[in-house]
Amino acid sequence: MDKNTIIGWVLIGLIFIGWMTMTNKQAQKEQQAQQKAQKEQVEAEKAHAAAVAVRDSMSADELALLKQNIEQFGGDSAKIAAGSNSVSLAQGQLEGTLNVDGQAVDVAQLLAGKVASTQVNNDALKALRDLSDTYGKNGPLASKLKGTNQIVKLKNDSLEIEISSKGGMITRATLLGWPSANLDEHHKLNTEQKHLKPVELFSPGENSYSFVLNTNERRYDTKDFYFTPRQLNDTTVEMDLNMPGNAMFGIRYTLAKGGNYMVRMELVQRNMEAIVPTNVSDMDFNWHQKMGRHEEGKMFEERNSTIYYQYAESDGGGDVKYLPETSAKEEDMQDRLKWISTKGQFFSAVLIADNSFVGARLKSVPTEQGTPEYQRFLKNLSISSSLDYKSTVSRPASFFFYFGPNRYRILSHYKDMMAKYSNASKNEAAYNNLELTRLIPLGWTLFRWINTYIVIPVFNWLGTFIHSYGIIILILTILIKLVLSPLTYKSYKSQAVMRILAPDIQAINEKYPGQDNAMKRQQKTMALYNQAGANPMGGCLPMLLQFPILVAVFAFFPSCIELRGQSFLWAHDLSAPDAIVSWSGQIPFITNYFGNHISLFCLLMTATNIIYTYLTMQSQAQSSSMPGMKWMMYLMPVFFLVFFNNYAAGLSYYYFVSLLITIIQTYAIRAMIKEDKVRAQMAANAKKPKKKSGFMARLEEAQRQQQAALREQQKKNGKKRR
Repeated sequence: MDKNTIIGWVLIGLIFIGWMTMTNKQAQKEQQAQQKAQKEQVEAEKAHAAAVAVRDSMSADELALLKQNIEQFGGDSAKIAAGSNSVSLAQGQLEGTLNVDGQAVDVAQLLAGKVASTQVNNDALKALRDLSDTYGKNGPLASKLKGTNQIVKLKNDSLEIEISSKGGMITRATLLGWPSANLDEHHKLNTEQKHLKPVELFSPGENSYSFVLNTNERRYDTKDFYFTPRQLNDTTVEMDLNMPGNAMFGIRYTLAKGGNYMVRMELVQRNMEAIVPTNVSDMDFNWHQKMGRHEEGKMFEERNSTIYYQYAESDGGGDVKYLPETSAKEEDMQDRLKWISTKGQFFSAVLIADNSFVGARLKSVPTEQGTPEYQRFLKNLSISSSLDYKSTVSRPASFFFYFGPNRYRILSHYKDMMAKYSNASKNEAAYNNLELTRLIPLGWTLFRWINTYIVIPVFNWLGTFIHSYGIIILILTILIKLVLSPLTYKSYKSQAVMRILAPDIQAINEKYPGQDNAMKRQQKTMALYNQAGANPMGGCLPMLLQFPILVAVFAFFPSCIELRGQSFLWAHDLSAPDAIVSWSGQIPFITNYFGNHISLFCLLMTATNIIYTYLTMQSQAQSSSMPGMKWMMYLMPVFFLVFFNNYAAGLSYYYFVSLLITIIQTYAIRAMIKEDKVRAQMAANAKKPKKKSGFMARLEEAQRQQQAALREQQKKNGKKRR
């Protein structure tokens, strides 16, 4: 291996390590920002605790307003209620129960000032005020604040959803055929049971969304009301909110049959101008989610979970952006958005508007360590936006809700899925260029292109007739190596020739020593290269050309959902680390990069890399003396061990197999290139007429000018000494 080849390998390694280090440093900075935000939140909570130390009480005006709201909106039972809170009026006296952090507080005792805890007293009074305000602000719809929650289920081969009459929203979305791999304390699942519990993208109490209708005096939030379910057919249900004046506001859901992950959601209404003035041009939309865990390893899943969104074509050109994955972030924007998604490592919920969202406030906050929710949830996500609205239009807004896997072959055919939900051809153009495949992180533009047009098609094609993904990765590695074999052959041939020429180059260096002979030494060396047909950069450039493939697969395997849950040899899940040793506790710095385990495929990859480095360094041990460079060559596999230990087993397995093939190729090409043949070629080239290439002529001219400048400098230095 010649000097330039070694430099090439070091350059590739340093670029790769630098890229990963930069990514991890950015994650570390974001984590520090998150810790700072959490510290500020703790300080704010302390300040709030100090503020509530003053015991609160309800004024006479507030009590009068509460009684008025009960009399006006409480109906025959003279009672208002919301959730587990309820207050009634009997013979002028207020009675009922309020729930404060799981503790029942008697209203009569509260108003009499007999609640011992100041904070419980103040929190209960706030709940009582909120209950009164809720009924007061909802006026003619106050009767819809009470009711019985009814659940309607829709199911096809891939997706099951539960729609609640409270809020008219989807409260549970279950992906059939995708088992959850999360084995935390909350789920208490063993190896057999985990295959029985499918992934839930929405779970009751952890997800909510609502539409807010604005009038001149009030804001009606759909999550507060009890809707009336109306089953239109076996695939469609409509949640209706009937109002005074024969007005109605409803949310219609349609789930197509077959293996489909799309839900059509349409807002329908009639006579709403009796409730919402015709001069109102928008309504609000709010979406909150506690993103639950679905994978075995929390750290990597958390790093790949956040809010994604796409700008509308008119405003942002359809670009897809996202909030940082590893830190708390809040972002306000005035641009129109086409879709918004709560995106996980392998599964996402995406809300796609027929028209667009008007601006948005997006917020992502990682679950705080040390809290009871830390092992159950990844992030707290909040989305607030607006939609164009007219009370005179029968269908003011329509959407598609995607609940499904981040699988390229599914997301790339979103228009086909949407066609099953709507026969309205006028909407077809609205779903062009959605770029839903951007939910899959396949790397920067060049690397994404390689994955999209080369790696993924070949991977999917192999999957049509091979069921073991370990074998698929093996064959994919071989195919990639075959495609790159011309470059590899050129690189290794150059290395072999340079190794043969090493004694000749050493002889030239000994014959023309010192700085004065630098030009002559360089000329003789280049002439030797020309005779042998060698290129000093021949070992470096081909490897640099292979670098995009190296990075592309680095992005592909951790994002490949096809590997999820697929076992091979000792690895029970190729999309997760194949840990053979694990431990609890945090090791400063080490845990952030290495994790709390040791992965066997990563160890094998590292060992193979060290062996390959040893063999290649042995081959050039007598041709050059670069101890610093050799030390760096041996250090790189150790860096790779640290960085790759926490990545998918499929990625480490790919690099392990690739290195084994590389070692075989090295010995095969070395066996093909014999020293006597190279010497014979050199002798034949020496007899041919010498014709310098343009590059060689320019190189010699540059060397000649450099040597002349050096001689001139030496003359000046000699005159100064005299």
